[in-house]
Amino acid sequence: MGCSFFQKKEVNIRAKDFKRRTRIRKERLGEAAPTGTKRPGRETRKATPTRTKTSLFQRRRRPPMQAAAMAPPDEDAVEAAAPASSLIFLGTGCSGALPDVRCLIRPSTPPCATCSQAHTLPPEQNPNYRCNTSLLIDYCDNDGTHKYIIIDVGKTFREQVLRWFVHHKVPSINSIILTHEHADAVLGLDDVWLVHPSNHKNEIDQVPVFLTQFTMESVGARFPYLVEQKVEEGDEMARVAQLDWTIIECDVDKPFVSSGLEFVPLPVMHGEDYVCLGFLFGRKARVAYLSDVSRILPRTEHTISKYGAGQLDLLILETNRLHGVGHARSSHLTFTETLHTIKRICPKRALLIGMNHEFEHHRENHVLEEWSGREGIPVQLAHDGLRICIDL
Repeated sequence: MGCSFFQKKEVNIRAKDFKRRTRIRKERLGEAAPTGTKRPGRETRKATPTRTKTSLFQRRRRPPMQAAAMAPPDEDAVEAAAPASSLIFLGTGCSGALPDVRCLIRPSTPPCATCSQAHTLPPEQNPNYRCNTSLLIDYCDNDGTHKYIIIDVGKTFREQVLRWFVHHKVPSINSIILTHEHADAVLGLDDVWLVHPSNHKNEIDQVPVFLTQFTMESVGARFPYLVEQKVEEGDEMARVAQLDWTIIECDVDKPFVSSGLEFVPLPVMHGEDYVCLGFLFGRKARVAYLSDVSRILPRTEHTISKYGAGQLDLLILETNRLHGVGHARSSHLTFTETLHTIKRICPKRALLIGMNHEFEHHRENHVLEEWSGREGIPVQLAHDGLRICIDL
């Protein structure tokens, strides 16, 4: 039986496709056959590489998570070139954390989109699931030794250890720095013994804690057994964190060293008459961390802007409420106020923390991408578990 027109055409297409694939395979092996003579009236088209549109934030500095998704040419070369130090965001939420329980037990109409998603998706796949604000600094010293410095241990500290210490293979912590004495910054101190470092004799090493005198007095009233290093009578088998308390000053001219890394205290207002600390750190890349702030004092802002006689590499700044503008009694910056602060300080990059449930991660990051394109400063919301490689 003869072939139909369509069958003949399919055979010809398959034959041409086989020749094309054979030629490509030979070219890849360096054995491509010489090309034939060009047909009259036909011009050889030069293939042009396609360009992928990227955002300003991606062009200025590709986030490590995106960089890791790209196929590396040589794993050993990439590992050698990458900064050994990093910042791990253990928590990026407000004091109540997310999801907000009120949105789940007394749902609104329509339901809160952020809290609904935070409740239904696994936290590792859900940037709207936010624990109390906390930052872990994985600091690699010049000799290659890693030290783990944590800023604030709040009400969700144990959950953060179970989730992100395990995920990022963090074995212990070497020192603690406290910004202030509120519950979302200190209530996890009772669980610090879980991540105590131990020596070769399996003995527990003391963990230095850096805090102001005001915070020390508050912690002493809440956890007398942690300060006095003893347990109540009849409870001798209980494990108590072995902590070494060091008082620091609310003064930009009085830096201190924690686990080999120098920190400059940054006093800021956290309400009308309450002073909280932020911190400036990093010898190579300069990072400012401000987690609880309603107003930045002029001297503090001057210190941030002039630190190291250069532009700040990374500003980590809170933004608590999405709508409105704060008033004299406000304890936190709103979204608008945060963006105005970023424009004044003008860092190379900024990441936002401390968000309540008004912030839906993907929606607000889309807004921030447009803002970054206009202002020339890459800004995004951080999320729990985010790890930023940085050379400190």
